[in-house]
Parts: sequence; structure tokens; C-alpha cells
Amino acid sequence: MKFTETELKGAYIVELEPIQDERGFFSRSWCQKEFAERGLTSNLVQCNISFNRHKGTLRGMHYQAKPHEEAKVVRCTMGAIYDVIIDIRPDSATFKQWVAVELTAENRKMLYIPEGMAHGFQTLTDNTEVFYQMSEFYHPESARGLRWDDPRFGITWIHNNPIMSDKDKNYDPWNIKN
Repeated sequence: MKFTETELKGAYIVELEPIQDERGFFSRSWCQKEFAERGLTSNLVQCNISFNRHKGTLRGMHYQAKPHEEAKVVRCTMGAIYDVIIDIRPDSATFKQWVAVELTAENRKMLYIPEGMAHGFQTLTDNTEVFYQMSEFYHPESARGLRWDDPRFGITWIHNNPIMSDKDKNYDPWNIKN
């Protein structure tokens, strides 16, 4: 696997290194040892799938608060997404900055998101499926979210009228105490 750090310290684009022949290819999509060697959280305890029927669907911006912060490895297994993360670690040099990465079934890229970042995505095609690997179990009492359109972050989204849940649409404006 090839690891490329994003502008946000500790967040990586992870690319497969396929071994190809006439049958197709083989590649590792997870290696605990390779993640751990880079100091990345490598104990994954839960996997989730998000299926999205319509282009323009926006899910996020989600995170879990202490003591249940989570790292994620995100991959688009069908369709395409505009995947966005925001650094909400107050002591980070990139605090309140965001990065977006296009993840598609074709490019097979993954995004490693460390603890202390909010995550969301917008679908670029109909019938998009996203696969998540998580370092922490879901704890409803620690579940939090940021407004997708909060001017403090200034995220540039692909579709301006996203399809969203009421919960995601109505998060309060962010403050450091969230």
C-alpha cells in the first residue's frame, strides 16, 4: 500500500498496489502492520456500509467525542464520493482546516482519518456504496456533528442543494466545546 499524507497532519490517502495478470489483480486493502509502522491507529473494531441511492446525497459532518474518538478508513466500493474531513483538534497546526478527496470504485483509493477529525461525504453518482472501518465502537452518547455549511470551515461542496437527513441539516453551529 502507498500512503500519502494530506495537508491535515495524520490523515492519509491510501492507495492499493495491485499485482496484475491476465485474470485481473490481487491487492491488500488492509495491513495492521503497515498502518502501525506509520504510527496510525491499527486496531479496527467495527465495519460499516453506507448505501446511497441518489447523486448529491450528503452525510456528515460526523465524529465521536472523547472518550470514544475514532479513527476511520473509508473506501468507496461502488460509485463515487467527494470525501471531506475537518481537523477539530484544538492543538493541531491545521485546526479548523479541511481536505476533500475523491474516492471512487475505479480509483480504489482509501482515506485514513485519525481521531479528532469530523468526516462527511457527498455522492457523485447514483447508487453509491461506502465501506468504513472504525477503531471504536459506536457510542450514541459521544456522537456529534458539525454543520455541513458552517462558514467557520468554508467547505466547497460539489452539489449546492444536497439530499440530507434532518439531523445532519440541523446541527448547531460549531464551537470548540461540541
